[in-house]
Amino acid sequence: MRLKNMPIVATSRGEVVVNSRWMQRLMTFFMVMGPGLIVMVADNDAGAVSTYIQAGADYGLHLLWLLVLLLPITYFIQEMVVRLGIATGQGHAAMIYKRFGKWWGTFSLADLLLVNFLTLVTEFAAIYMGLNGLGFSPFYAVPLTAVALIALVVTGSYLRWERVTVCLCLLDLSWVFLAKWVSPDWSLVTHHLIFPSLPQGPITSDLIFLIIAIVGTTIAPWQLFFQQSCIADKKLRFSDLKSARMDTFVGAICTIFIAACMMIVGNFANQNGLAFEDPAQMVAALAPLLGEGFRNLFLLLMVNAAVLGAMTISLSSAWAYGEVKGWSHSLQKSVKEAPGFYIVYIGSVLLAAAIVLLPNAPLQLIIVSVQVLAGLMLPSAIIFLQLLLNDKELLDERFVNKAWNNLINWTVIVVLFLLSLTLAVEVILPNAFH
Repeated sequence: MRLKNMPIVATSRGEVVVNSRWMQRLMTFFMVMGPGLIVMVADNDAGAVSTYIQAGADYGLHLLWLLVLLLPITYFIQEMVVRLGIATGQGHAAMIYKRFGKWWGTFSLADLLLVNFLTLVTEFAAIYMGLNGLGFSPFYAVPLTAVALIALVVTGSYLRWERVTVCLCLLDLSWVFLAKWVSPDWSLVTHHLIFPSLPQGPITSDLIFLIIAIVGTTIAPWQLFFQQSCIADKKLRFSDLKSARMDTFVGAICTIFIAACMMIVGNFANQNGLAFEDPAQMVAALAPLLGEGFRNLFLLLMVNAAVLGAMTISLSSAWAYGEVKGWSHSLQKSVKEAPGFYIVYIGSVLLAAAIVLLPNAPLQLIIVSVQVLAGLMLPSAIIFLQLLLNDKELLDERFVNKAWNNLINWTVIVVLFLLSLTLAVEVILPNAFH
């Protein structure tokens, strides 16, 4: 029996009696926490590992400042997703169909499914490389990983899935040990974090390509769909908004911090003049300098990042397609209750796993190219989000964008279009910027 005036935590999961206001806020946060942390940390997936490592290996610490610039942008974009998900209780794909019609809805969904599947292939490519480096035969380990990913999702319990996934996210913080392991010049790291700089020499298509890849892997279209569907599935409501924002902010800090650690590790390869085609080759070359412990932890974290990415990206596709088709689409449902939703998830995972087992597939080229494709497609995804968050007929005044939200969003959209245009010009006219 609850004592009179004793504070309680009231969330979508029910009420929990606590004995202080501070504890009430903390308990509310932990009960709401999940979608923001998962969507942010899972974005440091296989493509992120390859992209950030390559950025450090090719250009040292010169692009660290870009991560700092992306921190607030990443948070503000996903914060809009939080508001939209709580205000509507529906997924992103469903809202696009509802507000913009079938043609634009189909265009948006087709873009998402294409990029998601290509990205999913890159996740399994990293799983292949990582497990192979750890001494496991990929022809056994990759299918077993696919089966484990399916088993985790088809339990019929959102809470069970979320708890396991959050633990995998926290494991990703071990990248800080790898960054410390390579003993960088921390004063130089701080300098490049604070003061923007570009590598010496002309601006090349390779540099623009990599910058777009960094943007594409830090802010990916699938994140918009995943977090909104996750919020709808978890049934968060207006009273959860502050905690959901904090969840997203903590996730944004974690993902940028982890990305910086990856770039610092890549910088060590740059300092030692190592040439490699993928992170697995790089860490094999570093093993004589840093030891087997470093190599094994690196490969383990690469596999963990890929597993997180594979699961969340597949779920974003399954949620989006289920919303559009009008199927039952919830992790609270069993396979029997939501067969279409789970078939999309299971089919995506199994097909991607099969593709990476094909002989002589150019895995590293696929990984980085997909990040660039995501960066090129990001402006259109943000435009839909921007228009939805300014729809006063759809949203209450509490949820619509403020003027500063709109300024940030249109600035991001314009910058991404300019980067895309610059890349196109450099590819067509290789000496245009020399």
